[in-house]
Amino acid sequence: MDVRQQLLQEWVEKTLLGMSLAKAQGSLSVVSGDASFRRYFRQAVSGGSYIAVDAPPDKEDSRTFVDISNAWFDQGIAVPQVISADFEQGFMLLSDLGDSLLLPLLQGEGNEKNAQTLYPQAMESLIGIAQSKHTLPNYDQTLLDNEMALFTDWFLIEHLKLELTAQDERILQQTFELLRESALGQIQVPVHRDYHSRNIMVLKDSSLGIIDFQDAVQGPITYDLVSLLRDCYIAWPVEQVEDWVRQYFTMARKAGLIGAISEMQFMLWFDWMGLQRHIKVAGIFARLSIRDGKSAYL
Repeated sequence: MDVRQQLLQEWVEKTLLGMSLAKAQGSLSVVSGDASFRRYFRQAVSGGSYIAVDAPPDKEDSRTFVDISNAWFDQGIAVPQVISADFEQGFMLLSDLGDSLLLPLLQGEGNEKNAQTLYPQAMESLIGIAQSKHTLPNYDQTLLDNEMALFTDWFLIEHLKLELTAQDERILQQTFELLRESALGQIQVPVHRDYHSRNIMVLKDSSLGIIDFQDAVQGPITYDLVSLLRDCYIAWPVEQVEDWVRQYFTMARKAGLIGAISEMQFMLWFDWMGLQRHIKVAGIFARLSIRDGKSAYL
């Protein structure tokens, strides 16, 4: 057990005692780390468990996570409840959504049948997020440009070791400009920003829970749908993806989110957003490998 884990253990035990919650049973057990500096642990208690989070305050913004979590939880979106947070130390105690990720249920036997049930549920949750009134930063031109620059800097130059000509750079900038204009021209709604099968939990009652939403922004309406249906970790036939997009379009129209936008326009937005997201992801995965030593993402 490292120093921060030991400090987290002591904080969890003190917090549970101070809030008259169930007494901790045993030590923290590792749940996971992710692509950031956060680490997640499970603390067993009599009759259940909690999730303890180590988010070093010099590297992670826990206040934003707590603000969004509280707002979405109060709205009825199935995110973890924040039991307690210590921003100075970078510790949080959350309700436990369990261990069942969406991804394995989409990969094994019967995956297509599971998908036909689970994706509409996941899209329904997206409608709830898109209707949230919590104020979020805008997914603006600067953020979009910075994301797409990751592709050039980390994937093309650092990972592939390409020497870009002036023509190469011109083509990239023209492409990025088109993608930026498409993204900013869409209807803007609250966006999770990493809504895929490894950030969606299947709960004991078969409903879905949502994690890893601390980077949420006010952004393009198709962004989270792209993350879900053109997931980096699982692929579906184009015809099936387009059918799900049409299902979401109908749901969004019924919810009053898209006004008079046509299905064809929505599908075009979706396709262009998919290109922007995967350009960004290629850059991020290359950076995780080169800078952070996390090569599994490649």
